[in-house]
Amino acid sequence: MAKQKNKITVVGGGSWATANVKMLSDNVTEKEIFWWMRSTQAVEHIHKFGHNPNYLSSVDIKVPAANISTNLKELIAPADFILLNVPAAFLKDALKGITPADLAGKKIVSAIKGIVPDENQIIGEFLNQHYNVSFDDFVVISGPCHAEEVALEKLSYLTIASRDIELAAEFAGMINTRYIKTNVSDDIYGTEYGAVLKNVYAIASGICHGVGYGDNFQSVLISNAIRELERFVDTVHPIDRDIKESAYLGDLMVTAYSQFSRNRTFGNMIGKGYTVRSAQLEMNMIAEGYYAVNCLHEVNKNYKVHMPICNAVYNILYQKHSPALEMKLLAEELS
Repeated sequence: MAKQKNKITVVGGGSWATANVKMLSDNVTEKEIFWWMRSTQAVEHIHKFGHNPNYLSSVDIKVPAANISTNLKELIAPADFILLNVPAAFLKDALKGITPADLAGKKIVSAIKGIVPDENQIIGEFLNQHYNVSFDDFVVISGPCHAEEVALEKLSYLTIASRDIELAAEFAGMINTRYIKTNVSDDIYGTEYGAVLKNVYAIASGICHGVGYGDNFQSVLISNAIRELERFVDTVHPIDRDIKESAYLGDLMVTAYSQFSRNRTFGNMIGKGYTVRSAQLEMNMIAEGYYAVNCLHEVNKNYKVHMPICNAVYNILYQKHSPALEMKLLAEELS
C-alpha cells in the first residue's frame, strides 16, 4: 500500500515562513501544504495575486488558495507536521486557543530562532512543558540560511535536528531542492541555543560597526563569540558536538556578516545612536536577538557561564549603557 502523502501546516507570515513555503513547494516529495497567517489582508492578497505582499514578494506562492487562511485550529487539524515560524516573542499569541489535544500525535518543527519571553524557554522546552509535545516528535531547522537568498534560489544549507534521526531525515527529505542542501543532527539543544545566540552576536557585530570598529576587530569579536557559544551550549547540554559545523559556526558567521541580517542591521543602528524603539520602527522587522539577550541573561543566572559579549549587548539594550563605552570595555576582554 502506498504511503499517504504528508500534510504540513506552516504557521507564520514573515520572510522566513515565506521562504519555508517556497522550499516545501519546490521540493519534489508529494505533500499537501497549508499556511496560516495572522493578517487577513495578506491572505486576501495571496488569494488574489499569488504573492506575499509584505515579505519576499518576488516568490510565487504555489499553495492552493483554499489552504491559506487565518484560522489556525482549522489548518492544523489535518496536519501531520506543523512548522512554527513566528517570532518567539509572539508564539504564545499565535497559539492562543490551541490546546495540547490539538497538537497530539503531530510532529512539530521549529524554524524559530528565539526564546519565549517570561518563560525564558527555547521552543522545544516551551512546547514540551505547555503543550505536552514529546521531544521525540520535535524537529529544529537551523541555518546558515537567509530567506532572501532562498527567494533568489542561491545555494544554501540547512541542518535539521531531532532526537529521532529518522524523523530529522524524513523532514529534510521534504525541503531539500536543487538550491537547498540538508544535513541532519540529533543536537536539538545545541542547534536551538546556537540559533538564539548567533542573533545576539550579530547585534554585537552591528554595534561595533556602528561605533566605528573595522573588520579586524569584528573578526576577533566573532572568534570570541563562537567560543562563548560553545561554553554555553556545552554547559546547558553537554554532549559531543563539533562547534565548527555549519549549524553553529556557519550560522553565526552569516548572521554576523550578511547584508541580509536584520540583527546586524539592528545593532548597527543602535551603534549609530538610534534608540531601540526607533530602530525597531525603521526596520519594520523583528530582530530576535533583542528579546533573546534579555532571556539569556535570566537563563544564565542558573548556569553562570562567562559570557562577556552577551553581557555587553544586554547592558547596551536593557541597561542603556553607551554603545561606544561598552564596546571599549568589551575589547579589553577579548583575545
